[in-house]
Amino acid sequence: MSARRVFLYVQHLLGVGHLKRAMTLAAALAEHGLEVTLASGGFAPPDAPAPGVRWVQLPAAGTADTGFSTLVDAAGRPVDDAWKAARSAALLAAWRDADPDVLIVELFPFGRRMMRFELLPLLEAARAAPRPPVIVCSVRDLLGGKIERARHEKIAAQVEAHFDHVLVHGDPAVVPFERTFLCTGRIAGRIAYTGYIVDARLATHGDPDAGRDEVIVSAGGGAVGARLLDAAIRARPLTALAQRTWRVLAGVNLPDADFAALQARIAQAGEGRVILERSRRDFTVLLKNGFLSISQVGYNTTMELLQAGIRAVGVPFAAGAEIEQTLRARLLAARGLLELLEERALSPAALAAAVDRAAARAPAARAAIDLSGAARSAALIAGWAQARSR
Repeated sequence: MSARRVFLYVQHLLGVGHLKRAMTLAAALAEHGLEVTLASGGFAPPDAPAPGVRWVQLPAAGTADTGFSTLVDAAGRPVDDAWKAARSAALLAAWRDADPDVLIVELFPFGRRMMRFELLPLLEAARAAPRPPVIVCSVRDLLGGKIERARHEKIAAQVEAHFDHVLVHGDPAVVPFERTFLCTGRIAGRIAYTGYIVDARLATHGDPDAGRDEVIVSAGGGAVGARLLDAAIRARPLTALAQRTWRVLAGVNLPDADFAALQARIAQAGEGRVILERSRRDFTVLLKNGFLSISQVGYNTTMELLQAGIRAVGVPFAAGAEIEQTLRARLLAARGLLELLEERALSPAALAAAVDRAAARAPAARAAIDLSGAARSAALIAGWAQARSR
């Protein structure tokens, strides 16, 4: 019997977190023996997909600002109706070519409303197919944006109309989905909690001792991380860890001008103890070996911190209407899993004080957090694919 087929759609707009989580899920599906097509609508990632995952790059799009108000193409131009029509056609063609047993849509309808122009036609075509695939939504633990009953009722109606299952990649013992989705009860029969998704594999190349006892400073893809990175460089001499090596990972999306400004700051105040890099493929190795992490509190980075068991200071991104990182950081801080510094209070002095508090504590235990989300998701999807083939 041929392998069951899965088609996974993801659109990252500002950072790379959604894409990274989707790539981790795709790798777990492939390891489970499924034939996986990953269709990405964002700008191309720095790393190739895992072995066994077929990559489809749709005409790339992102957002022009943290308000997610304007969709732009690879040249930074607002997209028009002709672009949307071509993109929708490309997505439909990729789905038909894959002919999947399971169709997975990342985040929508809980987010990515600006992608309705292509996702609604995809979902309608899938439902109308002679042998419809099992349709699954893949969504993180916490939603962003305003919590509004009327909006959530509309989302629940779309789930009822288009989706067979909703995989919530979180642990209800840490945060139940209803914390940010008011209509969870209405769709409870479709929801399955998977635990948090995190890539458990350590890098197999490079130095296994990389980052030993260092302070690791990161901001995900870097698109909105310049202020945190600059504050960390300025905070270093104010901390009890000033004599350690501080490794600053700026991210692939940090603007070149901001990267140059960080280089200048380090030349001025780094005292030879600050290393600036764009990114590292062995990031999880750095966390495993490091003494302390300073980062934003995006889903992927946070789960990697918990997996590594490193002391951590979290400064959640909170621009615009974003609440997701702040809520996650507060919940984890209440469990003693990280030291929280709210973004509105960020300054070199405040960050230095948070670093010293975190440094004085033992590394956090992770036992109470379910980090098996990739394997659990793959097992559920494989089961649904097999049942569909009967």
